[in-house]
Amino acid sequence: MNQFKNVALAGGGSIGVAFALQFARAGKSVRIFEQSPERCALIPGEIDARLKMLSAAGLLEGEPEVVAARIEVTPELQSAVANCDLVVECVPEVLDIKRELFAQLERHVAPEVPLCSASSALPASSFCSELATRQRCLIAHPGNPPYLIPIVELVPAPFTDAAVVQRCSAYFQQVGMSPIVVQREVEGFVFNRLQGALLREAYCLVRDGVASVEDVDKVVRNGLGLRWSVIGPFETADLNTRGGIAAHARKLGPAYERMGKERGQNDPWTDELVANVVAQRRAMLPLDQWEARVEWRDQQLMQLARMRKEHAANDASS
Repeated sequence: MNQFKNVALAGGGSIGVAFALQFARAGKSVRIFEQSPERCALIPGEIDARLKMLSAAGLLEGEPEVVAARIEVTPELQSAVANCDLVVECVPEVLDIKRELFAQLERHVAPEVPLCSASSALPASSFCSELATRQRCLIAHPGNPPYLIPIVELVPAPFTDAAVVQRCSAYFQQVGMSPIVVQREVEGFVFNRLQGALLREAYCLVRDGVASVEDVDKVVRNGLGLRWSVIGPFETADLNTRGGIAAHARKLGPAYERMGKERGQNDPWTDELVANVVAQRRAMLPLDQWEARVEWRDQQLMQLARMRKEHAANDASS
């Protein structure tokens, strides 16, 4: 039930091409529907160039031309979705375009096949709610590009069948991606809400004369981003304070609340909320394993530091 072979991508822009690479290098047959003749002509060259880059980096199993042969580009939607096991829509973030395309997909795609959208912020209920088979529709929002950033957010609408979400989660895991299921629809989902919060503050820091664009990027690149490539924000807080995330919330929660209020955001970390987060962290990492996890984090960061040092040396010598 959870095996699949054929994927249809509706839209041949950057996300459609990037998704095609990820599915094809996992051995799936891919058809890209793209109605623009100009884009259809450009896509094969883009695929070849990226596959060669992946191969040179040791991130491709098999020869680039073998993987490329699994991808077909067509201007005909009906032929693109014929006999597919999964459809992912990758058109621009415009409601009317998505509504019209999903209406066409419903007519041409077998009713048991999941219909996903790579929407970055628009929820499925905003453009699929009128479909007769809306229970098979959901969001599958990837990091960009998905062949290098494996996260994919699965966001069901209130009408989405839970079994369809489970199937899609299994499908994306099969192709080497890391799916999460967002528990309710919110605009921007998780990825762009987190990214947006950082970007909003970055703009404010530049506006207020606190830091330059270059220095904000440097803080993320050489600080936050390094840690976040190994562990997420909750685990960062957990491991940064002896006593774990409960101690971190006691010490720094009031300061973060003041910072939020300064930006007009009043979202205090209530005792109930902190207790929920603490319970989830302690279920993943009991406090008696805290020291070992801190050591693991440091080992991971050491590997990153060594890799960056080697790359800097190579750049200097080239």
